[in-house]
Amino acid sequence: MKLHNLRPAKGGEVKARKRVGRGYGSGLGHNAGRGRDGQNSRSGGGVRPGFEGGQMPLFRRLPKRGFKNHFAKQYAEINIRDLNCFEDGEEITPEILANAGFFKPAKAKDGVKILGDGEITKKLTIKANKFTKSAEEKITKAGGKVEVI
Repeated sequence: MKLHNLRPAKGGEVKARKRVGRGYGSGLGHNAGRGRDGQNSRSGGGVRPGFEGGQMPLFRRLPKRGFKNHFAKQYAEINIRDLNCFEDGEEITPEILANAGFFKPAKAKDGVKILGDGEITKKLTIKANKFTKSAEEKITKAGGKVEVI
């Protein structure tokens, strides 16, 4: 195969741009494929998304639900079963957890919360912003330490 033999795959050719309003012979002259008169034939014509011809639109017929709490704290949540990958006696901080890929720093605006799901077998010193009661109990039971930052 040489460069002068290269061809696009069948059906993969780039289609020519549709030139409308360029005479009757083109097949898209006169009204340029827009039909006759009306809102849609005009430049910039058409209705906004969701408009139903004056009928009360669906997004207004349905009730509003819920709310977003703008004051909610956003913690990165990590279960203690995931911390078994660290070495015995190691000190674990939120920075170490972020570098290890446990969470993205942008997702943990208010810090790290350690949850008590699973078991921990290593003696670790864990520094975090929050701990659940079960997580604290399991860490201390395994011989580790809990430090709230």
